[in-house]
Amino acid sequence: MDFSKALGIAASGLKVQSGRMRVISENIANADSAPTSPTAEPYRRKIATFNNHLDRELDASVVDLGKIRRDQSPFRTKQDPGNPAADANGEVRMPNVNVLVETVDMREAQRSYEANLNMVSLTNRMVSRTIDILKA
Repeated sequence: MDFSKALGIAASGLKVQSGRMRVISENIANADSAPTSPTAEPYRRKIATFNNHLDRELDASVVDLGKIRRDQSPFRTKQDPGNPAADANGEVRMPNVNVLVETVDMREAQRSYEANLNMVSLTNRMVSRTIDILKA
């Protein structure tokens, strides 16, 4: 087994999941942010994309964080006539962020991050044991 290849693949996974968690955190932080006027657009949910490519140096398929897309689903509305961003009907357009969905996505990203971290740890233990065997 090529230890550097295993570490490179796991490192790319760590980097991607870290970026994904950053995007999800931003979505959660802005889930209840209202626009400043009735014509202003509220925060639009962001979605992390991934790109799979061949790393020629590692001779392995790795993943990178791709473009951060904007979710085009409709905005939520909330009845709040006293809000300066309310329209003539007293409704305020709110971000299209569902905190429950973001929480589930965050948990999935954390588990993927932990799996890649475990792979790095396991590879380091294997390298260490290989060195110990060669010393004996």
